[in-house]
Amino acid sequence: MVLSKRVSLWSVEEVLEWLQDQHPAHMGTLQKAIMKHAISGRALLRLKDYHLEVLGVEAEEHQQEILQDLLLLRVQEEIDDLNDICSECFSP
Repeated sequence: MVLSKRVSLWSVEEVLEWLQDQHPAHMGTLQKAIMKHAISGRALLRLKDYHLEVLGVEAEEHQQEILQDLLLLRVQEEIDDLNDICSECFSP
């Protein structure tokens, strides 16, 4: 999945697409929970280990794998924020 738009703007369907691409083994566990709780991109960026446990990812190793990828998404979101700020500061 190419990050064609900011993660914070992702729909529930786009979150599911990301999950399918990055963690297909957890798709069965998480798909229903993501849909039930309407986890959009904004909510995805806020997930912590205890949220993953409540959503059905019980193994700490699996939680850590997902959390590492979520950290990358958070970093990309921060970069996008900084780019927006810089473009506003330097635009004519």
